[in-house]
Amino acid sequence: MLWDNNEDIRLIECENKARTIQKHLNECRDERRPYVFVTPTMTIKPLRRLLVPVSMLEEETYKAEICTYIARKTGAHIILLQANDYGSHARQNVNRIITHIRAVIERSGENISYEVCIARKDSFSLVREASERQRDFRHDLLILTASRDYGLDDILFGPPERKAIQQALVPVMLVNPREDLFSLCD
Repeated sequence: MLWDNNEDIRLIECENKARTIQKHLNECRDERRPYVFVTPTMTIKPLRRLLVPVSMLEEETYKAEICTYIARKTGAHIILLQANDYGSHARQNVNRIITHIRAVIERSGENISYEVCIARKDSFSLVREASERQRDFRHDLLILTASRDYGLDDILFGPPERKAIQQALVPVMLVNPREDLFSLCD
């Protein structure tokens, strides 16, 4: 597996309980490298398909480097799940990720396959949709951006990434946004 003996990626094996997952999420708030959650309820398979939900938030484009790196190492197909928003931010973020993928293809000469799927839901419900439609996409890894700051609903009901980890049938990789990006709660 890609994260075995890899210092660039942190592996977190834990129980599938909200409190345990939240404890690990809190520990990883300052982690700069991607971290992968694996629970006993998840099936670990060779990475053939990566699901990358892309919302309107600027930090979503940071996942371009991660998914491209994994696709190059494993030959996995990238599925960009674009939020079905009224505005153009999610589409622009998908286009930035595609530009990055194409630049890597041009530079390396490697074949990286990808596709764009339009989600049924908007940016605010995108992670939930990715969790609910796992069987539709048949992916082997879900790549999410961790919440930068927890809002009141996240504090009361839990952040979307925790719920996605609990529902996931496959490992979930989280990428923390860069420190220099703004957040809506600042």
